[in-house]
Amino acid sequence: MAKLTVQDLKNLAGKKVLMRVDFNVPIKDGVIGNDNRIVAALPTIKHVLKENGRAVLFSHLGRIKKEEDKKELSLAPVAKRLGELLGQEVIFVPETRGAKLEAAINDLQDGQVLMVENTRFEDVKNGEVVKLESGNDPELGKYWASLGDDLFINDAFGTAHRSHASNVGIASNVDQAAAGYLMEKEIKFLGDAVDTPKRPFVAIIGGAKVSDKIEVVQSLLKKADKVIVGGGMAYTFDAAKGNKIGNSLFEEDKVQTAKDLMAEAGDKLVLPVDSVAADAFSNDAKTEVVDAEAGIPDGYMGLDIGPKSVKLFQDVLNDAKTVVWNGPMGVFEMENFAKGTLAIGEELVKVTEKGGTTIVGGGDSTAAVQALGVADKLSHISTGGGASLEYLEGKELPGIASLTNK
Repeated sequence: MAKLTVQDLKNLAGKKVLMRVDFNVPIKDGVIGNDNRIVAALPTIKHVLKENGRAVLFSHLGRIKKEEDKKELSLAPVAKRLGELLGQEVIFVPETRGAKLEAAINDLQDGQVLMVENTRFEDVKNGEVVKLESGNDPELGKYWASLGDDLFINDAFGTAHRSHASNVGIASNVDQAAAGYLMEKEIKFLGDAVDTPKRPFVAIIGGAKVSDKIEVVQSLLKKADKVIVGGGMAYTFDAAKGNKIGNSLFEEDKVQTAKDLMAEAGDKLVLPVDSVAADAFSNDAKTEVVDAEAGIPDGYMGLDIGPKSVKLFQDVLNDAKTVVWNGPMGVFEMENFAKGTLAIGEELVKVTEKGGTTIVGGGDSTAAVQALGVADKLSHISTGGGASLEYLEGKELPGIASLTNK
């Protein structure tokens, strides 16, 4: 890897090591719904502690749009959960700057951990939206950098596509800015998949809108042997073919784009050949399986890929050596329209068992493999939805670019 990694940082003992982690976890009434992102950061935190460093953690949580949001979006419950996972106290400071925070950091002992309050509290001041964190305010980045000993570790791949004060801002104001273990792993798996994949290389792109993922589809068509498209975005392609799509979600302004993509891609682009259509957006709706060419009748909408599409996609994946999957095949939240997404998850396990590399990114597809209980049977579960998409598009991510070159 061309950037410094945590292993390259020497003599951490007694040093205040600033770390950007991604603890943007679901919290309701102070209870954490899923601690996967906290667990994912543990190897890097433990490394700093083992080396007798003093870890100072920064993370955002949700979006702060008004002063009242701060009551529900404190990192206090996260600090408590992290302490439980580490088996030691995590000092939590409910401030993002000031004398109280500075004193707590200066009082840290070797092997201790301190967590700063939600970095996005800096986006609203006295009721006014100022976006100092998410706008990468230069003074804020410089201030946060001054709290440590010129050492910064970025282990938050999920925010690597954003230029914020807590990642790019700090990195730009220290001598050594390195990738943590999680960041390094993300770059390795996604980088290898995009740059030097074992072939056949198959990309699976799902989700609701063509507009959200058009660039990644275009990029992957140049690199992959096959690109499978499913989910709501497939109905824009159906409309471009002239197929009836009933009340299915589609983007009229992207129909021409879909036509152009199909003409350019040829048989590289693999689209669903049937759908599970419903007469309402409800798990209890009346359903029927319809072929794409026959069309979805008026009053019905496609909410999942059908059995023929599942078989088609399984055939494409059968001899794959590298698979990247981002986005569900249907309305995964509803049990009756989750079959297509779950079938893809099961097929990826088979690819992995045969020695292939399987990478899953995006909230819904990640949730699918977790629901199946197969997440640990795949090669890599990416922690960054938007970041992994932009990486696959070939874009330079500011959070990575700002790290120190070896």
